[in-house]
Amino acid sequence: MGDNEVFRDMVSILGEGSVAQNVSMKQYTSIRTGGEARFLAEPDSTEKVLEILEYLRKKHLEFYIMGNGTNLIFPDSGYDGVVIRIGSKLSRIDHVGNRITAQAGASLTAVSAIALESGLEGLEFASGIPGTIGGAVSMNAGAYGGEMSHVVAETLCVDELGSIIRLKGEEHAFGYRKSRIQTDRLVVLEVTLLLRPGDKADIKRRMDDFNGRRREKQPLNMPSAGSVFKRPEGYFAGQLIQECGLKGCTIGGAQVSDKHCGFIVNLGNATSQDVLDLIRYVRKTVYERTGVLLEPEVRIIGGEI
Repeated sequence: MGDNEVFRDMVSILGEGSVAQNVSMKQYTSIRTGGEARFLAEPDSTEKVLEILEYLRKKHLEFYIMGNGTNLIFPDSGYDGVVIRIGSKLSRIDHVGNRITAQAGASLTAVSAIALESGLEGLEFASGIPGTIGGAVSMNAGAYGGEMSHVVAETLCVDELGSIIRLKGEEHAFGYRKSRIQTDRLVVLEVTLLLRPGDKADIKRRMDDFNGRRREKQPLNMPSAGSVFKRPEGYFAGQLIQECGLKGCTIGGAQVSDKHCGFIVNLGNATSQDVLDLIRYVRKTVYERTGVLLEPEVRIIGGEI
């Protein structure tokens, strides 16, 4: 199929202004690297997500689902397929009792703000994590002793056959930075959290504390893809990297942050290749000197380390 035909088909499904061609992924990833995606599609309803997935599978077109792009590295050569962005157009948040239900594109910051406003505790750890709730549940995001598995009650998803399924509790098969959503290649549509009543002042104090720690220790003012490596058993990745003398290490425009060695930052002109080369160099050096093999936490599109 030609690009013009695919474009017209997708516009007929999603509407004008919801599909773009040859889109630089630098604009849509927090590390600000990557080449052009053949198409970028942004559905604004659950029904349209289902329709576009059905169309792409029927036409055997490659696609990738993303949220806010806070832990993604696209190749410099681009992505020869359709990037489906589930973001602000699918970000409704509802609150009833101790439950908050959010569409997959809602930001964790916004959901956490609703929790605070509603006097519900349990989500404080997530208030400063960038990204969408859909992505956070998929990878079981966590920080400061909390993680999504502690608060997720159920998740509405689409499976690879296009059927809607509802995961509850242990059906998510949560693990460290993983879930059934990842392993079964499910697409998150909606997440319901079960929180606990708490004191607003206490909730706000904990959120402020965590966010203060982030600002103090993490390079939030520079483009990055967040924490690069998973925490190895019995160690901290950033500490290992620093102890190996890699703080400030640079390849091209990519640098091991001199504020937190668990982050690789874009100094302004980094390519994805610079970032990947630096990840490989850090990983190799740490393994040679400590025997610990660091596993990437960032998602590398179209390749592996």
